Amino acid sequence: MSRANRRFYRTLLLGLMALAVLVWTAVDQFGISRREMADLFTGTLMIAGGTIALAALCVVFWIGLRKLLRNHNE
Repeated sequence: MSRANRRFYRTLLLGLMALAVLVWTAVDQFGISRREMADLFTGTLMIAGGTIALAALCVVFWIGLRKLLRNHNE
């Protein structure tokens, strides 16, 4: 395994561990229930999915407009 791969996997593992600590702290220290965590996670996924869908829609619109204008000018 190359040095770059080891560094990548180490960074990925450390990031996941840090995320786990944040979730554990939220549950343990602040009393956030698992249900609330699930609701927050679902909301985050919905917002991220909506943002990706909106960006894809903008790209499709932009490409369609460009093709329409290119065909109109020729």
